[in-house]
Amino acid sequence: MSELPRPALAVIGGTGFYDFFDAETREIDIDTPYGKPSAPIAVGDVAGRPVAFVPRHGKKHEYAPHTLPYLANMWALRSLGVRRVFAPCAVGSLRTDWGPGTVAVPDQIVDRTSGRAQTYFDGGGVHVSFADPYCPELRVAAIGAEVEELPLRAGGAMVVVQGPRFSTRAESRWFAEQGWDLVNMTGHPEAVLARELEMCYSAIALVTDLDAGLESGDGVHAVDVFAEFKRNIEPFKEVVRKAIAAVESTETCAHCSPHEGVVLPFDLP
Repeated sequence: MSELPRPALAVIGGTGFYDFFDAETREIDIDTPYGKPSAPIAVGDVAGRPVAFVPRHGKKHEYAPHTLPYLANMWALRSLGVRRVFAPCAVGSLRTDWGPGTVAVPDQIVDRTSGRAQTYFDGGGVHVSFADPYCPELRVAAIGAEVEELPLRAGGAMVVVQGPRFSTRAESRWFAEQGWDLVNMTGHPEAVLARELEMCYSAIALVTDLDAGLESGDGVHAVDVFAEFKRNIEPFKEVVRKAIAAVESTETCAHCSPHEGVVLPFDLP
C-alpha cells in the first residue's frame, strides 16, 4: 500500500476491541522513553483520513488494567503526530436505566486507582487543568455518532477502579450513591496523560453489565463481559467510525492545551 500521511487522529481500543481497520494497514513498531506501547501502532484509513490504532491491552489481551504501559501508549501516539484520541472502553453500569448495549459518552472521571504512574512531570511546577477531563469537541462528535443498534447517552461520571478484580456489592452501591454512573478499570491515567501531552481525548463507553450492587445473583463475571462486548463490537466500531468522520479539526483544541505560559521540563514529542 502507498504510505499514509502522519495520523492526527487515533483510537485506543479496549477490552474486545483488538483491531479496527477493514482494509490493509501499515504497522509502526515504535519505542519511547517509557518502553514500548501495548502493540505496534497500526495506521489505516477511516473516512478518508489516516488514523492510528493501538489495542489498549495488546493484540491478545496481554496486559491487565494495572500493568498497562499507559505512558508509552500515549507518548507513542503523540510522537507519530496524533493530536486527537477516541478511547472506546468496556464499562459496568451503576444505573439500571443504562443497561448492557448502551453507549455512553461520559463528561467526568473519578480516580479510585492506586500505584499507577500517572504523570510525565515528576519534577517542577507543572499542574494541568483537569476539571473537565474530556475534550468538548470530541465529545460532541461522539454524541452525534449513535447507531440504531446501540442507544447512546450523553454525560455521566465514570469511576475508575484499580482492578483486575470487579467491585464488591458494597463498593458498587457506594459508587452509585455518590451519583457516579459508570465503572471502569482503564480510564485513568490515560485521560490525564493525554491532557499533559496536549492531545484532545474522549472516552466512548460500551456498557457490558450492571455492576454487582445493582442486581442479585453472583455478580459480574469476566466471561459475560467479554461475551456482551463481542455481541456489540461491530456496531460499536461503527459508532467510533462515525465519530471520527464528524471531527472537523485535527488540531488540539484550546481546552486541551493547558501549557500556555508554562515552562516544561522537556519538549513534547
